[in-house]
Amino acid sequence: MQNPQPGYAQRFEAPGYATALPIPFVRASLGGRTVAYLLDILFIFGFTALLTLVITVVGVVTFGLGWTLFAVLPASGIIYSAITVGGPKQSTIGQRMMGLRTVAPESGARVDVITAAVHALLFYVAISTFLLWCVDIAFGLMRSDRRLGHDLLLGLAVVHAR
Repeated sequence: MQNPQPGYAQRFEAPGYATALPIPFVRASLGGRTVAYLLDILFIFGFTALLTLVITVVGVVTFGLGWTLFAVLPASGIIYSAITVGGPKQSTIGQRMMGLRTVAPESGARVDVITAAVHALLFYVAISTFLLWCVDIAFGLMRSDRRLGHDLLLGLAVVHAR
């Protein structure tokens, strides 16, 4: 068992389950992740506005044919996460501002674009349903490494950037 901080009870950890991240990683707090997401909402709004402008111009140039691209606008949050988390900095702009990044905890490897997109998709599915959101958050509250349910499903962790 880990030595608890003064004033905290010892955490129960079931044998055989890896509840802590390997030594090079320091877990991110749920509060930091929440603030990062709130910042990302602003950036996703800006990204969606830019995407809308580009699709409008493409639609005018192609005499309306390009306006079919408006169908991708509902997925702009997933596209934003796939580009940023799957990129070289391994984090969204909000996560960078909070000093966080997303990694594969066992190896520390970068997250590829597809995994980043699926990670965002699972997050948005979880927050769209109150019960799934509660279960997702419960995982983070009960685990010492603060990994949420959708992090565990894909084998990812949000950690402090160095």
